[in-house]
Amino acid sequence: MNTQAEKISLLSDMIAFAIVDGELHEREYAFLTIIATELGISKEELRQLFHEEHRSEIIKSEFERVQQFYRLALLMHCDGILHEREQIKIREIGINMGLNPHAIKRVLKAMEDSPTRMIDPNFLLEVFQEQHN
Repeated sequence: MNTQAEKISLLSDMIAFAIVDGELHEREYAFLTIIATELGISKEELRQLFHEEHRSEIIKSEFERVQQFYRLALLMHCDGILHEREQIKIREIGINMGLNPHAIKRVLKAMEDSPTRMIDPNFLLEVFQEQHN
């Protein structure tokens, strides 16, 4: 991810997903703050994004799409409550990103089965690369 606009777009996508269940949990906001810091986006810029219209850009790199999908899945789990709207929306987002539906299902199941809700990065990449074989 190269440009500031791409970084803002990724964070905007995450904010839109965080509030799909109708509320923003404190843990979700903390997670978004961590991601913003990693992307080099200030807390003030992050706060401003909550008041702007959602602006999404197409992610060209498959690796970056998988990475963003995983960030969204982590965000979905960070409040400890798995809402049906979140489950539906994460699958919809993954498909709209052009990710394999079977891989999406496997990754979400592996995260659900994990006590920490995190999965090994190698497993994540392998699942999405299987579709190429």
